[in-house]
Amino acid sequence: MSLNVEIVHRLGAFQIDAAFETTGRLTALFGKSGAGKTTIVNAIAGLIRPDRARISVDGEMFVDTERRVFVPRHKRRVGYVFQEGRLFPHLTIRQNLLYGRWFAGKARHHAEVAEMVDMLGIGHLLRRRPADLSGGEKQRAAIGRALLAGPRILLMDEPLASLDEARKQEILPYIERLRDEVRIPIVYVSHAVAEVARLATTMVMLSDGRVERVGALSDMLARPEMFPLAGRHEAGGVLTVRVTGHDPKDDLTMLASRAGTLIVPHVEAPVGSELRIHIRARDVMLASELPTGLSALNVLPAIVVEIGDTSGPIVDVALDLGGERLLARITRRSLRRLAIEPGRPIFAVLKSIAIGRRDIGFVFDDGQ
Repeated sequence: MSLNVEIVHRLGAFQIDAAFETTGRLTALFGKSGAGKTTIVNAIAGLIRPDRARISVDGEMFVDTERRVFVPRHKRRVGYVFQEGRLFPHLTIRQNLLYGRWFAGKARHHAEVAEMVDMLGIGHLLRRRPADLSGGEKQRAAIGRALLAGPRILLMDEPLASLDEARKQEILPYIERLRDEVRIPIVYVSHAVAEVARLATTMVMLSDGRVERVGALSDMLARPEMFPLAGRHEAGGVLTVRVTGHDPKDDLTMLASRAGTLIVPHVEAPVGSELRIHIRARDVMLASELPTGLSALNVLPAIVVEIGDTSGPIVDVALDLGGERLLARITRRSLRRLAIEPGRPIFAVLKSIAIGRRDIGFVFDDGQ
């Protein structure tokens, strides 16, 4: 699965000049509003004709302006999920899904339709019309319709932006399953760190129409220079962990990470489940020696790998925890008092209650 994008395009006074290549299962186009994310996905979909561009999916060229190649949008087999479901209001959900299947011709059999309905949890909605559905249900149906058209790539332009927090938590597990079980590349547009931290395998950071950096999500979120490009509030890192046990007495769950055991509020997941946990830099404290007598249950050994800008009162410190990166946010005074510098062993201290349900994502396979 590969996506190659080179695009130069002017929209009034704003110019996109971006290039990136990704083989990630779910690539997040991330940046503030107006960074150019939607313009790029519209170019991939064929909804705009760029001034100059080369765009290919799995080696198949969609656009090459130098060679005058421009595959019409209806021939690209692109699935597109917008902020609103855009379902046909006069059709039932079953009829909306079959409309997507119609575009795939014979490529989608009834068994595949049933499998998609089951994966998205929309079997009980098939006889209903869009007006009778919640926002999250509409988006799941819209995803199903897009997938049943047999796309070679799925584009999702801020699909959770119009949903409240409860509906977002309802739909996120279904998008996680798509990432892990549907073997087509997904491009996911968002400016919300929490969504990207749960879903993305690769992150493309955009600012003012340009690509600032491309890389694996776990590395990108823990780089001090990535923020304030996208805002500092939820910077931190993502750790991959496995459930090793539950403590019903105190409603806690034990997780094995590369750096050691993490204890968090109870997670509804069987032992052995693989999870992704988003940890915010503001929730990580640092200690120069192994601390004792703490209410915090998580103390993990780490190595300081990078120190961010020290000109202000707050400093971001990048850590290595057994091969995974995490960001801690401390004061400049603490940096000086603890004599923190690259290469120094340190302890990362994390409150269990700092990790909520919205910070925990599921992995539905081993990534092979």
